[in-house]
Amino acid sequence: NIKLGSTLTNDQHSDGNRKFDYMITNPPFGVSWKSEQKQILNESSEYGGRFSVGTPRVSDGSLLFLQHLISKMETQGSRIGIVFNGSPLFTGDSGSGESEIRKWIIENDWLESVVSLPDQLFFNTGISTYIWIVTNKKNPKRKGKVQLIDGSSFYKSMKKSLGSKRKFIDDSQREQLLQTYQKFEENEHSKIFDNEFFGYTKINIEQPKVEDGEVVRDKKGNPKPDTKLRDSERVPLSEDIEEYFNREVEPHLPNSWIDFNKSKVGYEINFTKYFYQYKPLRSSNDISNDLLELKKESENLLNLIMD
Repeated sequence: NIKLGSTLTNDQHSDGNRKFDYMITNPPFGVSWKSEQKQILNESSEYGGRFSVGTPRVSDGSLLFLQHLISKMETQGSRIGIVFNGSPLFTGDSGSGESEIRKWIIENDWLESVVSLPDQLFFNTGISTYIWIVTNKKNPKRKGKVQLIDGSSFYKSMKKSLGSKRKFIDDSQREQLLQTYQKFEENEHSKIFDNEFFGYTKINIEQPKVEDGEVVRDKKGNPKPDTKLRDSERVPLSEDIEEYFNREVEPHLPNSWIDFNKSKVGYEINFTKYFYQYKPLRSSNDISNDLLELKKESENLLNLIMD
């Protein structure tokens, strides 16, 4: 039942509104969908269309493929495994197509897990990749949560490279990753977060326009904002916006205010940040000693050559 054609504009598994229990795919990384833009945007404007939630930037259609798979989920439950590069995790600010798609997936509680893989796993690219597990039948203990698994160190080096492919995951490492996922516990390779952890409200901070030492006001007497001084803040969904403003902004900008009409909720997954481990910098003495040792070695080598 393999069909030839473009999944995005010519869905050949749409007969009878066909659904699937399990879906696995490795769509192209960072490929433009400009040549199919007209058809995709037409479907995005249709209520209930595959892309009605939003569309990513034209230069990268990765999230379009995930939207397509979600449209094929059975109401009683399906599971999706899709391989992405890092871009779908964080590209796009609040209100962008990418952010709206992430928001739709996470707020519907469909994102179960993201697993980072080692770089240099693919023949034609050395970039790091990620497996997204998306499902509408989460186990009760996983509801409202997302598990992130850092599998970047789970690899063996190949004896001989195949293009850009220099690493592989052996059976024992694959089993270890699987066990980490199934146990659903936090450890050095596994972090578990509430859905709202990845969300934030982007707020616009305004400051008054001042001319000749006086605040410029509109007809209602309200201060006019100075667009040159306009700034923004990202407030986590877990925090109260006004409390955040009073604590983080007002002490530094006492005349500022929030333009709530321009507030937008966004979602992103800053994967690397959550697994970052601080490593103290080496002392200047250690570095100086190493440089002196290297200098001695080079002098000895030079003496040998001269002799």
